[in-house]
Amino acid sequence: MAKKVVASFKATSGKDFTKVIRMVKSQKSGAFVFKETIVANEMLKDFLANKEN
Repeated sequence: MAKKVVASFKATSGKDFTKVIRMVKSQKSGAFVFKETIVANEMLKDFLANKEN
């Protein structure tokens, strides 16, 4: 029988990121719009504290 080769990929040197989804009220129509952003984990607290983003 042939051996099955399973490759594992572990990248520990890369940065960890978080996908942030915010609900923002549109000034034009008044409807809510979802705004998606990918942020590094080190900057997550600063990003969430800022209301502009």
